[in-house]
Amino acid sequence: MKMLHALLNQRLRALILKEFRQMLRDRRVMAALVIAPVIQLLVFGYVLSPTVTNVSMGIVDESATPESRELVAALVESRSFRLADYYDSVNALGNAIGTGKLDSGAVIPYDYARDLRRERPATVLFLLNATNANTATIAQAYVEGVLQSYNAQLSPTTASSAAVVLQPAFLYNPGLVISWFMLAGILGMLLILVGSTFSSTLMVKERATGTIEQLLMSPATTTEIIVAKMTPLFLAFSVMGLFALVLIRYLFGVPFNGSIAVVLGAGALCILCGISLGTFIATITKTARQAQLSVFFLNPPLTSLSGAFTPVQAMPHWLQPVTVFDPITHFAAITRGALIKGSGFDVLWPDFFALLVFTFILFSLSVWRYRAQL
Repeated sequence: MKMLHALLNQRLRALILKEFRQMLRDRRVMAALVIAPVIQLLVFGYVLSPTVTNVSMGIVDESATPESRELVAALVESRSFRLADYYDSVNALGNAIGTGKLDSGAVIPYDYARDLRRERPATVLFLLNATNANTATIAQAYVEGVLQSYNAQLSPTTASSAAVVLQPAFLYNPGLVISWFMLAGILGMLLILVGSTFSSTLMVKERATGTIEQLLMSPATTTEIIVAKMTPLFLAFSVMGLFALVLIRYLFGVPFNGSIAVVLGAGALCILCGISLGTFIATITKTARQAQLSVFFLNPPLTSLSGAFTPVQAMPHWLQPVTVFDPITHFAAITRGALIKGSGFDVLWPDFFALLVFTFILFSLSVWRYRAQL
């Protein structure tokens, strides 16, 4: 008891009370301590789930019989797959998967019903977008389970000698290398999150040392000062991005099937997004600690909603529209489409345009706030 009383003496109690009062006065710190963990818990709980549901599926029904429609109904009723549309040919179905409209597709041959009636095995071709190898593997297991239940429901005379046989085809990633999918998202996370962290910290420290006042006394204009501040960061992160691309290609073996210029252009916009975001954070915070807490508050939602580790289609329906406002999501879509699928700008321009809009808005806000600060 004496030791406890010595530890909790009046001076120590006063210091503890002072720290509590100082912390309560800083609303930014309290928001980061209370709101951020709650949001992160909700986001991680909903997003980081291995369950794959509502995989968009296209159908090429060359049989057009009650048996083929029964098979489609069995796939849709499992709730693992969502029927998006019917297509006239395998080429049209493949193009829809290549452009990202579909994640999977089933091709029912014209002799499907005839083979079942003649008690012969009927083969169904199932196409899977294997850009995300983990999702493709899980989707294959799902469709195999559906077909197993469907075969069990066939008539006893038919089920004994005939069954629906699955023939899977993995597009874009035949080897099902899981790292290919994640590396594209991780690259975007590095460019934006590291860029925002470094730029915000450097800007705040510069203001604390009084360098801004010295710059104001020089003949340089405000625009020249802002450009001069952002250019070294942009060049440094560009070198980091190029080095990361080299590692992705030669260390991890990710194929470069498309235009590297599209990836470099998206990377440049991504870097500007990160620098602009960090500059904006630096203009609304007063200390380096506040800037770091603000970046820490933004990083987990941006990471979780980016689709870098979990595909957007696996997220809850109400959460999927939120991912549209995450620039990392669009950069990951561009990188995966250009490198793995070989898609061109004609297919990727919506994500490129979204990334350009984010860059323009964040850059304009950072310039406006920085000028106001000067």
